[in-house]
Amino acid sequence: MARVIFREERCKGCRLCTAVCPRGIIKMSGHINEMGYHPAAVEEPEKCTGCTLCALVCPDIVIEVEREEKAV
Repeated sequence: MARVIFREERCKGCRLCTAVCPRGIIKMSGHINEMGYHPAAVEEPEKCTGCTLCALVCPDIVIEVEREEKAV
């Protein structure tokens, strides 16, 4: 399981993360952040695979992905 963390206050709403998400679970938020943009957010976090594509493509380093380690 993975958890995606967005630093909403720094997001410029470029939508690159929404375009690369293979599950299509990243959407633009309805509210506006302090910079005047609609930030991205994960709508269905339980569907996240932790692929990190969103974090890799983000030009402003707004996204962090935490993965839960599986016990062996």
